[in-house]
Amino acid sequence: MLLHGSAAARLDEGVLLLGHPGAGKSDLLLRLLAHAFLLIADDQVEVSEHDGTVIAQAPLALAGRLEVRGVGLLAGLAHAPARLHLVVDCVDRALEPRLPVPAVWSHGTLRLPRIALHASDASAPFKVILALECAAGRRAMTSGAFAA
Repeated sequence: MLLHGSAAARLDEGVLLLGHPGAGKSDLLLRLLAHAFLLIADDQVEVSEHDGTVIAQAPLALAGRLEVRGVGLLAGLAHAPARLHLVVDCVDRALEPRLPVPAVWSHGTLRLPRIALHASDASAPFKVILALECAAGRRAMTSGAFAA
């Protein structure tokens, strides 16, 4: 399946960024790269099921490319496919819940945790890191998107 979005991975744990054009997906992706994330794909992401996981990768024509608004379309960046652990909806600030309830994104029979963030917030990359740690079970939460 081909999706309009962006994706990056840290510690082999991928995050898929979804949202309408101009929602800040590519900008958030650029900021994640500054926090030890590796590019998976920008603008379009191919997702597929493999051995009970959802794998994200770049379409061949866009592999290693990243749109940087105000600068241009960069090419030749390090990139790799990765297993997705989290889906982030890039939303307007008014739609970012203060204390979210657990939500899921589905692909076929597989389900991934899903959160909504305002991608332009300075804290957005750190929120993605914390959410990935929760999704991977490395960080506990008492209430919110990953609470049991």
